[in-house]
Amino acid sequence: MNAENIVAAELGLNTSGSARPDAENLLDFDTAEFRSKFNRLPFGVRHKLAGHPLFTLHSLLDLTRRLPPHYTRYSSGEMSVEDGLFNGKQTGLSVEETIRQIEECGSWMTIRFVHDDPAYGALMNQLLDQIRPFSEELTADMVMREAFIFVSSPNAVTPYHIDPEYNFLLQVSGTKIMHVFDRSDPEILTELDLERFLSDGSTQVEFKPEYQAKAMSFDLRPGCGVHVPLTSPHWVQNGPEVSISFSITFRTPHSDRLQMIHSANAFLRRNGVTPASIGKSPLRDTLKYQIYRTISTAKFKFSGGQSREGYKS
Repeated sequence: MNAENIVAAELGLNTSGSARPDAENLLDFDTAEFRSKFNRLPFGVRHKLAGHPLFTLHSLLDLTRRLPPHYTRYSSGEMSVEDGLFNGKQTGLSVEETIRQIEECGSWMTIRFVHDDPAYGALMNQLLDQIRPFSEELTADMVMREAFIFVSSPNAVTPYHIDPEYNFLLQVSGTKIMHVFDRSDPEILTELDLERFLSDGSTQVEFKPEYQAKAMSFDLRPGCGVHVPLTSPHWVQNGPEVSISFSITFRTPHSDRLQMIHSANAFLRRNGVTPASIGKSPLRDTLKYQIYRTISTAKFKFSGGQSREGYKS
């Protein structure tokens, strides 16, 4: 048993990749609200991760040492809502210095793909296994499970952006207010925004001050969380303490299909063709999906399977 699996065993986590029937339920949510709002509107959840030993600053520092260095991205947290992710100024600090000085260094950090570590992967699976029976009532299959940790200095801002997966953000320590916007509102998010995002991976979308009146805001404290639907714009304002959050995400064949069709529409638009909107012609949607899927698979194989490295808020 390697060191990471020993840590997981000591914490009582199952690293086998299969569900453990007697695993403690770490999430609590209203099942009727889940069924009515999942992937349509944000809604609050409760969890039992506050005080969990995997989320101490010491544990997170050890985690960054075990993961590849490029999994950790960070910058100044002194940004505005409109700045876009990863556009903050560099602080000149190392990862270790940033974590050790997070209370006063004014930084924002994301540790990406933490599920690659057995202990964090087991915790992610324990949580998502609780969600899966309910999500699969509404959209088939849960694929590409991933997890991310956000560590932020007091009062740091995570700028307005969108993400390509179904997300449950769980607040472990500190406080933050998360502002989520309705992706179905064409004044907030246009078809062109989605095409640009899903075709080139840019998480940045334009924020206008008048949008804020339409925000659905969640006051997140330890033990609280929020579901953020696929591609729903959002931004975050940290409270006066260091904030640590755990983001558990997944995709589905449906979300992958939408991404392929939007990417195909973006390609057509770049080449002077005005494409039919998704849903206008099921036959055209199917043809776009099949053709673009073939192209994307070939590109992925040609790139050596490295497509996720530039990804994620």
